[in-house]
Amino acid sequence: MHVERLPLVGAVALTLPAFGDDRGFFKETYSSGRYREAGIADEFVQDNVSFSRRNVLRGLHGARGMSKLVCVLAGEAYDVMVDVRPGSVTQGRWYGETLRCGDHRQLYVPEGCLHGFLALSDDVLFLYKQSALYDPRAEFGVRFDDPDLGVEWPIAATGAILSPKDAANPSARSLGLC
Repeated sequence: MHVERLPLVGAVALTLPAFGDDRGFFKETYSSGRYREAGIADEFVQDNVSFSRRNVLRGLHGARGMSKLVCVLAGEAYDVMVDVRPGSVTQGRWYGETLRCGDHRQLYVPEGCLHGFLALSDDVLFLYKQSALYDPRAEFGVRFDDPDLGVEWPIAATGAILSPKDAANPSARSLGLC
């Protein structure tokens, strides 16, 4: 497994070994010992899969006390994390990259960072491993196009398909995050 430190404190990209032939490929998507060796000691307690059509944007979401390990199982998505941790040397910065099923990459989103993604292909299956169980009282959202965050999405804001809940997300400033 190749481990790459990302420009946000604690954020990591992992490229997994995959064994393929003309039938397809096989890869191990998680092994606690190997991830501990990579510096990710979180205990993941819940897995979620979302299905999205092209131009669906999910985020930006945060949840107190939760880190995530994310990857694309099918399709292609632009994944974003934003550091909103008070006192972090990278607070207010964001990181984004395109994840594709065949790239065999995962991103580790540290606790205290916002997360979101944009579906770039017709059918995207997205996997989230979470270090905390879903708790609606701990979750919050921030506008994906918040000018204070300056995230550069690969689509015009008018082309993004949002849930009503995400469309109503407040600014990071109104939540005291920047």
